[in-house]
Amino acid sequence: MLAGLVAASLAAAAPAFAQVDTAKSTIVATSKQMNVPVDGNFRKFAAQLTFDPAKPTAGSANLSIDTSSYDLGDESYNQQVRGKDWFDSATYPKATFVSSAIAPAGGNQYKVTGKLTIKGVSQTVTVPVTIAQQGNTEVFDGSLPIKRTQFNVGTGEWKDTSVVADDVVIKFHIVDVKH
Repeated sequence: MLAGLVAASLAAAAPAFAQVDTAKSTIVATSKQMNVPVDGNFRKFAAQLTFDPAKPTAGSANLSIDTSSYDLGDESYNQQVRGKDWFDSATYPKATFVSSAIAPAGGNQYKVTGKLTIKGVSQTVTVPVTIAQQGNTEVFDGSLPIKRTQFNVGTGEWKDTSVVADDVVIKFHIVDVKH
């Protein structure tokens, strides 16, 4: 359960006439419940990406994730994480990441800095991103570790991190198709 969400993390992205292929893209938040890794997939998200490897600092990433689309593989758990103690999807239907800077980090590696917002709480984060060209696509891969309690994900009895750990890793694989 958990959250992280946002994966937000996303990061850079493709030239002017590109479109994210959400069927081939994934955003996964991995938490630990009783020290066992648990993956949840965000099934609905949108990304607006602009990236030119010749001018990486001019790029941008804007990601919006539907928090009610978090899927743990069991509908009763999914209902629970949509509730007030976890994502409170009725009040906070979206988690977002908006980049403010992209810096080259050598080779096809970049550091993308931006604002991650989950449950109305915003923090500036820096995400390491690898960008690969594959035919007419650009693929953006990365992961962002966060603390769920810093975003009020897991409140009430779930604020205790002894059952569900505070550490969450948001992993993303974003496929951007050039037209």
